[in-house]
Amino acid sequence: MTIRKKLTILGSGSAGLTAAIYAARANLEPLVVQGLQAGGQLTITTEVENFPGFPDGIQGPELMEEMHKQAERFGTQFIYDNAESVDLTKRPFTIRTSGEEIITDTLLICTGASAKLLGLESESKLMGHGVSACATCDGFFFRDKEVFVVGGGDTALEEAHFLTRFATSVTIIHRRDTFRASAIMIDRVKNNPKIKYILDSALIDVKDVSKGEVTGITVENLKTGEKKDLPADGVFIAIGHKPNTDLFKNGELELSEAGYIKTDGVKTRIKGVFAAGDVQDEVYRQAVTAAGSGCMAALEAQWLIEAEEAESEKKTQIAEPVGHV
Repeated sequence: MTIRKKLTILGSGSAGLTAAIYAARANLEPLVVQGLQAGGQLTITTEVENFPGFPDGIQGPELMEEMHKQAERFGTQFIYDNAESVDLTKRPFTIRTSGEEIITDTLLICTGASAKLLGLESESKLMGHGVSACATCDGFFFRDKEVFVVGGGDTALEEAHFLTRFATSVTIIHRRDTFRASAIMIDRVKNNPKIKYILDSALIDVKDVSKGEVTGITVENLKTGEKKDLPADGVFIAIGHKPNTDLFKNGELELSEAGYIKTDGVKTRIKGVFAAGDVQDEVYRQAVTAAGSGCMAALEAQWLIEAEEAESEKKTQIAEPVGHV
C-alpha cells in the first residue's frame, strides 16, 4: 500500500510527538511512523519531575500517552511499525515499512538514541525501578541512598559527580584499572569524598527482581574471579548512548563520529529533511529539549512547504494564457 504525505515523522518520543502536534495544527496532516518502542525512552521511565507543567510529576508512559492523544486530536495519523528503508536521494522521499510505502515531501527524523546497557536480565526487569540510564532524570529519587554507577568514561564520572548532590555515597564500577575520562573529570571525582571506586570489576547481577526494586548487586573482579554481593539502593548504567541512525549510514546524511545526525539547527544537509531530539543532540538529551527541537523541525518543514506551494502557485499564474479582449 502506498501512502502520499506532505510531512512524515519517524519516531514517537518527545521530539516526534511535539513535531506532530505542531504539524497537525498547521493542517499538514502528518504521518508518524511510531517504531516498535512507541513513545521512546520515556516509556521506560517512571516518575518524570522535570517536564514543565506537572508540579507533582508524571509517569513517563502517561506523559507519552497524553502527547500521543494531543497529536491525534489534531489529525495526526500513526503507523505502529518500523521504517525498514529510507531513500533520500530524490524528493519526494520514499520510506518503506513492513506493510507500506510512504512517499513524502518532507521528513522529520526523530528516532532518538538508546542508552547502551549491559544486557543483564535483572537490569532490564528493574529498569525504572532502581536501575536508570539517566542521573539527570532520576537522581532526585535517590536522596540519602547508596547508589552505584557503571562505566569509566566522562559520562560515568559526570553522572557520579551529579549523583553526590542527592545520594549519601556513590560507587563507580569500572572494568579497567584506570578511567577513560578526561583529566578534569577524574580530578573532580577523586576530590569528592562521597565517591568511591571498584576497579577491574564488572556488574554481573542486580537484586531483587522478585521484590520489584533494587536491594543489592553482585560484582565480579575480572582479574581474580572473586564475586561480591553488596547492598545497593540504585544502579546507574553510564556506558554511553547509541543514536538510532542505522537507517542513515549510507552516506546520504552527515553523521558525527558517534553516529549522531549533524544539523544546522534542525536542518540536515538534504533539503526537506530535518532531525530533532536525541538523534541529533549529543549534549542535553532531555525530554524538554527534544520537545523544543521537535517544534523547531515542524515549523521549518511547515515554512518550506508553504514557500514551495506559494512558488508553485505563482508559476502557475504566470503560465496561464492571457485571454483576448
